[in-house]
Amino acid sequence: MRRFKVSVTTAADGTATAYSPRISGKIHQIEYVKTDFAAGVDFTITGEATGVGLWTEADVNASTARAPRQPTHSQVGAALLYAAGGTAQSAPVALASDRVKIVIAQGGAAKVGTFHILVD
Repeated sequence: MRRFKVSVTTAADGTATAYSPRISGKIHQIEYVKTDFAAGVDFTITGEATGVGLWTEADVNASTARAPRQPTHSQVGAALLYAAGGTAQSAPVALASDRVKIVIAQGGAAKVGTFHILVD
């Protein structure tokens, strides 16, 4: 596992966009460590090149972690389901020489938060 740490500082209007270094591998977890972002901060975290969704959440108030997953599909594009129950299956999101794009809204003026991206 490798850990990529991205510190994000907001502008006066409470917004920010930051990027990780280039990553190749499966993203297993993204951890948000609250420093002083305002309560109710909003995140939109994606792969830069493709826009693949990793984490979108509004009104975050404390440090937290998420394990982004995406739906899996058969060779013909049908959703893969577990047994007869029809439970959808998912897998970690993979990036290939791509950066993670972190967009912040409502973070407060000149506030800081840190994101740790765990990649296998």
